[in-house]
Amino acid sequence: MIDREGYRPNVGIILCNASNQVFWGKRVNQHAWQFPQGGINAGETPEQAMFRELEEEVGLLPAHVRILGRTREWLRYDVPPHWTRRDSRGLYRGQKQIWFLLRLTGRDCDVSLRASSHPEFDAWRWNEYWVPMEAVVDFKREVYRLALEELERYLHRDARHVRQRAPRLCGRRDAAPDFLLKP
Repeated sequence: MIDREGYRPNVGIILCNASNQVFWGKRVNQHAWQFPQGGINAGETPEQAMFRELEEEVGLLPAHVRILGRTREWLRYDVPPHWTRRDSRGLYRGQKQIWFLLRLTGRDCDVSLRASSHPEFDAWRWNEYWVPMEAVVDFKREVYRLALEELERYLHRDARHVRQRAPRLCGRRDAAPDFLLKP
């Protein structure tokens, strides 16, 4: 579904842990790191799409997270010219996104990159909230900056609710979190 201006509706997800570090996923067979994101299907609200994408890409359910905030308006980015196309639905220019900031209330071992039959990520890691923008593909940098900037205030509001606690174990004592497993 592409709007009249050529943008596909999409959601972006900034998932943070109790230390306010953010989740970065490495695209399958690429050296490209990004936040989870995905399209909004017809009839879906941005929040419904966010929860669907979170489960498909990261394996987390609504019970594993708490919504801290979302962007007020759509943030848009244009794709490189060689990716633009015109078809029966019109001209595709890029994506418009509503971004959500989530707090992980579950455990690291709840993350499962293999929750979908078509995984989008083959590794993941926690990074500081303000990772250098050079780590982001160039045409998405401004949208990432704007989303991180707008949503950062929710981290500070939530800080008083986050208890510092010892990490909870994940199943077996020798079980490795998903991000340590080889694909």
